[in-house]
Amino acid sequence: MKALVLSGGKGTRLRPFTYSMAKQLVPVANKPVLIHCLENIRDIGVREVGVVVGDHAEEIGSVVGDGSGLGLRITYIRQAEPLGLAHCVSVAADFLGDDDFVMYLGDNVFAEGIEASAATFAARRPDAQVTVVKVPDARQYGVAEVDRDGVVRALVEKPREPRSDLAVTGVYFFTPAIHEAVRSIRPSARGELEITDALQFLVERGRTVIAQEHTGFWKDTGSIDELLECNRVLLERLSGDIRGTVDGESTVRGTVVIEPGAVVTRSHLVGPLVIGAGSHVGDSRIGPGTALGRDCVVQDADIEESIVLEGAHVTGVPRLRGSIIGRWTDVRAAGRTEANHLIIGDHTRAWVAA
Repeated sequence: MKALVLSGGKGTRLRPFTYSMAKQLVPVANKPVLIHCLENIRDIGVREVGVVVGDHAEEIGSVVGDGSGLGLRITYIRQAEPLGLAHCVSVAADFLGDDDFVMYLGDNVFAEGIEASAATFAARRPDAQVTVVKVPDARQYGVAEVDRDGVVRALVEKPREPRSDLAVTGVYFFTPAIHEAVRSIRPSARGELEITDALQFLVERGRTVIAQEHTGFWKDTGSIDELLECNRVLLERLSGDIRGTVDGESTVRGTVVIEPGAVVTRSHLVGPLVIGAGSHVGDSRIGPGTALGRDCVVQDADIEESIVLEGAHVTGVPRLRGSIIGRWTDVRAAGRTEANHLIIGDHTRAWVAA
């Protein structure tokens, strides 16, 4: 089996970050979402991975490389324009050949991995398999209508009146049967080749498509709130590991990860949290749900439920909550307020009320 990981797209809902970085490289728990995806693929025994890339191809390549650091062999496949998930299958056809493959959207987080879905596909080997989750309102998703055996009877994209609560997530398993389906469909009203249309093509021709329900944590990290939720959930799954330096005037409570070269002085740490390599924290409180990237400086600040990216400086900010601070930013206090909420992109400078 091979894997096809989709890492193109514009990431418009995550601007301003995606003006300067691929949405799949935004970190949760100090690791790019794309790396979480690739690790899940490795954990089901797949080694050959095609990564579909667009405008941020060079940046993604610099982070992932040839995949050897993850135990994978990466082939990059260029998609000139984001013309749909089924179009990605089409442009990757030569790489995929006649092999079965798992298709994984590179902005999806499956905190417990995808082993259960892979095992079901291996045991039943349908023509195609979708991974679904139950949602309270399915109108914003592709929806699978299934029978008692999990066989898909219909797939509908964002129905006004869903006939099922099973939303299709970003992990699919395919046999080579999907290639005929992709060649046979036409662009949708939004001008894209929809994977739901390709799957519906298989269903209508009597091919077997099944739905495997995922009962663990899943999110599409397409918005700021979803990124912060994923960050918190993944931090909760870490084991404490202090390899940096914490002085005697500091306190550490809960699950805390401090990477090598990080220095903490006169501060209070309340996990789950992670402090990246080379970062310096002084006279501050770092609270639960916080991830500081590499080489950050936090001085006289109070941060909680936030993501602070590589190289950011936060100085004198008393209450920073639910925020994402971009790379190499400089955030300083300039007055007084009860709380601050910031979504700040790369190279920004901001002075907030102290």
